[in-house]
Amino acid sequence: MTEARTTASLFLRALLGEDTPRAPIWLMRQAGRYLPEYRAIKEKATFWEMVRTPELAAEITLQPLCRFSLDAAILFSDIMTPLPAMGLRIEFNPGPVVAEPLRTPAQLEALEVPEAEAIAPFVAEAIRLVRKELGGKPVALIGFGGAPLTLAAYLVQGAGSKDFEDFRAFLRQEPRLAHRLLEKLTLLSIRYLRMQAAAGAEAIQLFDTWAGLLDPEAYRTFALPYHRRVLEALEVPRLYLAVGASHLYPLVAELPCEGVSVDWRLPLSQVRPLFPGRALQGNLDPAVLLAPPEVIAQEARRVLQAGLGGAHIFNLGHGLLRTTPPEHVAHLVEVVHAFDRRSEVL
Repeated sequence: MTEARTTASLFLRALLGEDTPRAPIWLMRQAGRYLPEYRAIKEKATFWEMVRTPELAAEITLQPLCRFSLDAAILFSDIMTPLPAMGLRIEFNPGPVVAEPLRTPAQLEALEVPEAEAIAPFVAEAIRLVRKELGGKPVALIGFGGAPLTLAAYLVQGAGSKDFEDFRAFLRQEPRLAHRLLEKLTLLSIRYLRMQAAAGAEAIQLFDTWAGLLDPEAYRTFALPYHRRVLEALEVPRLYLAVGASHLYPLVAELPCEGVSVDWRLPLSQVRPLFPGRALQGNLDPAVLLAPPEVIAQEARRVLQAGLGGAHIFNLGHGLLRTTPPEHVAHLVEVVHAFDRRSEVL
């Protein structure tokens, strides 16, 4: 059974729609390579070893909580983590590389969709370890996965790409195969994310990193029905992030989720009318954290001001950059904590 939610979690209150007096803050990729303590572990272990060793994954998940007063932890893992359970060979160099990109009917039919307990049991154990360490602290634990569309993009393209042209062509040239692949990835995602929730993840974020490459009709055909099924299958609060996808927001609004994570390309005040009654998450440009402290404070307050008028979870528009100074993250957290949302709207 899923453990009880963290007591008085500001993050969960905001995600469930409360216009909180202070915006909760966590940061995508907050557990990662910008921290020297993470790099120290990385010198002794490969990426897969860190992800697949529950004690290491839990330690890395908690590292930013030891430095910064954050309102949520996000499990240290990767969106590609459940895919090897399908019989795929995936390495990181430094981003994900698929040994044999999926292009043929035989390859797709060979894909297995194991039961939840066989997908990535080390993830469930890492979640349990983190929840034990957090105890009754008002810090929520977020689980996550890749949206079926984004997972398919990597599997067909074979690696990261600026335009994913092979994948986009595949959707048009082999639509039946594309739908078959998306069906399998949807079932995998449902089982994997339900497993995370059962292990103690209190919210789930669905990362759709490459949705923005599609036009609205392609998104409606190849993304919307599958992502709706994944989100509908979850019984914990849900967040959805599509990067570079503001042209898709009228369709994203059809997804069943409590919160929408917004990248830095539009102000939250402009996005809020598109998602009435939902929490907005974001949306500071990660590059701002490379700027001087006074610029960080100015830009953070601009985002906080734009987030007024409804539930707001402060975050970046995408992940922390590797070159981000940790002291700049500390400064950002202080600025967000000092912003009284109630006095600002009086």
